[in-house]
Amino acid sequence: MTRIAFIGLGNMGGPMAANLVKAGHRVAGFDLSEPSLAAAADAGVGRAASLAAAVKDAEAVVTMLPKGEHVVAVWRELVGLVKPGTLLIDCSTIDVESARKAHAMAVDAGCAALDAPVSGGTGGAAAGTLTFMAGGSEAAFARARPLLEAMGRKIVHCGAAGAGQAAKLCNNMILGISMVAVCEAFALGEKLGLSHQALFDVASTSSGQCWSISSYCPVPGPVPTSPANNGYKPGFAAALMLKDLLLSQEAASASGIATPLGAAATALYKNFEAEGNGNRDFSAIIEMLREADRAAA
Repeated sequence: MTRIAFIGLGNMGGPMAANLVKAGHRVAGFDLSEPSLAAAADAGVGRAASLAAAVKDAEAVVTMLPKGEHVVAVWRELVGLVKPGTLLIDCSTIDVESARKAHAMAVDAGCAALDAPVSGGTGGAAAGTLTFMAGGSEAAFARARPLLEAMGRKIVHCGAAGAGQAAKLCNNMILGISMVAVCEAFALGEKLGLSHQALFDVASTSSGQCWSISSYCPVPGPVPTSPANNGYKPGFAAALMLKDLLLSQEAASASGIATPLGAAATALYKNFEAEGNGNRDFSAIIEMLREADRAAA
């Protein structure tokens, strides 16, 4: 049993903390949201009244926060509260520069650190089937692995500090681009008289196959578990996809790399969110593409 503090108990962090409890660890949680704290407590997570109370005597601290600025601010406070040698793991999706700043603060305080963003959405968080992309030293990764395995199915060490965030941003840029492509194809198929099932049966088993079709088909029917069958209630909200795409474009600009399809997908999701769809699943962008076609007709 490891004594763990979990900071950030929202839609992702709450279920992740609950899975650590299920694995037999003692978890103290802290969040600024009372409903999030209450939900985590119902799952066996100990309620902490403050960050300091949560991390007291913790052997490991996991953070799951919205933005890089939040991670840097929390870790700046954390390193003054925890004992040297404490393992600090950030599972947020943030910019690479902020991740490296957090690592540096941890190292200066004598703590082990890992940036370990996740893929798999709220469903994966609840089921304990997330993919973790980890950046940090081999020693920190070895210490963190048993904890990550309690929350996920696939754990990948991507390299040094910030490498986990780099892998996450690249992966989600691929996802954003591929979802737009799949949505365009299904919208075109509808115009050409193809049934959703016929296009799925072809594309999911031939050269067009990708996760956006086979696991997350954006139209009702072919994949019963996809959000398209539940009114596009989010497994992965469009606002979060836009966040990740914006981070990818920030990284591309800083690196001097042209990503024209990434930029195009970012622009489309920016428009989709501006139309009030940020809290819908990112696959619902097919509706905006259909509307654009109707407007052009």
